[in-house]
Formats: sequence, structure tokens, C-alpha cells
Amino acid sequence: MTISIQEKLKRFYSQFTGEDQVLITINADPDAIACSMAIKRILWRKVGNVTISNINVVKRPDNIAMIELLGVKLVYVDQIKKEDFTKFVIVDSQPDHNEKFTQFAYNAIIDHHPVSFDKAPFVDIKPKYGSAAALLTEYLRAAKIKPSIKLATALFYAIKTDTCNFEGKSSNEDVRAFQFLFRRANIHLARKIEQSEISMDFLKYFKLALQEKSIRRKRIFAHLGSVVNPDVCVLVADFFMKVHTINWSIVSGIYNKTLIIIFRNDGLRRDAGKVASGSFGKLGSAGGHKNMARAEISVPDLKDIVDIKDSKKLSTWIITRVEKRAESK
Repeated sequence: MTISIQEKLKRFYSQFTGEDQVLITINADPDAIACSMAIKRILWRKVGNVTISNINVVKRPDNIAMIELLGVKLVYVDQIKKEDFTKFVIVDSQPDHNEKFTQFAYNAIIDHHPVSFDKAPFVDIKPKYGSAAALLTEYLRAAKIKPSIKLATALFYAIKTDTCNFEGKSSNEDVRAFQFLFRRANIHLARKIEQSEISMDFLKYFKLALQEKSIRRKRIFAHLGSVVNPDVCVLVADFFMKVHTINWSIVSGIYNKTLIIIFRNDGLRRDAGKVASGSFGKLGSAGGHKNMARAEISVPDLKDIVDIKDSKKLSTWIITRVEKRAESK
């Protein structure tokens, strides 16, 4: 039996009283941040207070820009006293996604990832949606709430991000929500957030990548050594794909005793996820989509395989494994 969004909203509201102190927990990224903002607005004047708590340390420059430009107040989970709250909500995640979530007994779970934990008084998990922001936009519309410019911008940007500008997984619901928000969002503000990808301490890695790059059969490889943030590898890999003669970009770096390898391609050739998995899957976690993938290998596990301290040997090892898989039939 299909339940209308109006009935879902009614059931969601029934979980709360005017005296409740509500905690929303998130793994902070654009979708989670936007959804927590939406829930806070939906519960405005319905409960005593709403606090948004992030379980992760926010490091990505674009996420920091989103928080600052939209005035989002987050409280890191380690600073939270559970006993100060009477109700708990998790959005864009499920309780078993991270051990830091497990300390709370949730009254509501709202998510768009595959169902892995659905034990709560209120559960709305929609795996077919490309973003949780689309689902929360439906809640706002059912509640007849006109989102503020900042809230509309947050949800608009979240849908763009989680659907990869509708090049990735998306649904008709994502499209409808996007169209609704487009008329209400500040597009220039969203673009400012989107373009805030690089911090000053990232710039040196672009210089290093240009110096150390190796180009073979329209594939470009670069190893960045130790990096301050694994997102640096993603940014450099995406940057190299802007070169018109390049159809593969493979960029690696070491972060927190883990070798990170980022794959990008033009989507016309071998599946990047399969190449990543075939090249490194037996050594760690590896996989992804046709045009983007990732591998992560614990540095101690490579001790007897390659000299991780010798960048040239490590680069050669990565190139050899990738080319062997990419060129196999």
C-alpha cells in the first residue's frame, strides 16, 4: 500500500511534542547538510529546539563554504551530551553506517541509500531517489512551507551534487524537486559553493602533479605522495580530465596510512570501476562506476609488495597494474 507524502508528514510530526529537544545527526556532506536544514525548518515551532550534529570533521573546502555561506550551525558529535535531548533523527544515513551513530536510539530515519537498518518508530528510506534532498523537498511542499532562499539553495545544490548534475543516479522525483527549487534558489550562491573546491594548501599538489605526471596511451598518471586530504587526489584527477587528449586520469596519494588511488575516464572506454577492482581489489577496497572509481589500500599491507617510500617505484607499480587490467580483453 502506497502512503501519500501528506500521511508520511503527519506520521513524522506525531513523533514529536512541543517540549522535545531534537538532535539531528548527519555525516556532513551537501545532501545531509541540506536535509538537516529542511528538517529543522519543518519542526520549527513544533518542538522546543533542534540541534544539528555532524559525526565527521568537515574538511572539504566546498562543504566548508556551504556551511559558512548558508549560515548552518553544526555541533560536532563529541561535544554532544545525549541526555540533553529527548528525540533523535538521522538523515541521509542509517544508524549502522557509522559507529558514532549507534549511540543514539532514533525516532526517525530518513534516507535514500539502500536499506540496511529500518528499526525506528518512523522510517522513510527511498533507495530509488538520487538524493535525500528531493525527499525532504517533498516534505516541505506537503507542509506548505515556502523554503527560504538559503534553504532552497542548499537543497538545490544537494540535488546537483548527489546526482552529479543528473549524470549519475537520479529519479523523476529528483527532477521535480530540482525544478521546484530552481525558481527559489540563489543560483549564483550555489555556483560560489560549487566552485569553492580548492584551499591554499591544495595548490602545491597541482604543481607536483604537473611535474611528476606520466602520460601513456592517452592515460595520465600522477602520484602526489602524502596528502593533507584525500580530496586533493580527486581534484587533480578531475583537472587532468579537462585536457582534450586525455581519456584516463589516475591519481594517487597517501593519507592516514592508506594509499588512495582515484580513477577518472571519459566513459567511452573500459569501465573505471572494473579496472579499479581488477587492479587493486585483492589488496584492499576498490570499485566504482563506469567513469569514476576509487581504490584504498592499507600501507602496511603493501610492505612486502612495493616500496611505498619510493615514489617512482610506487608510481611504476600502479601504472603496471592499471595498464595490465585496462588493456586486457
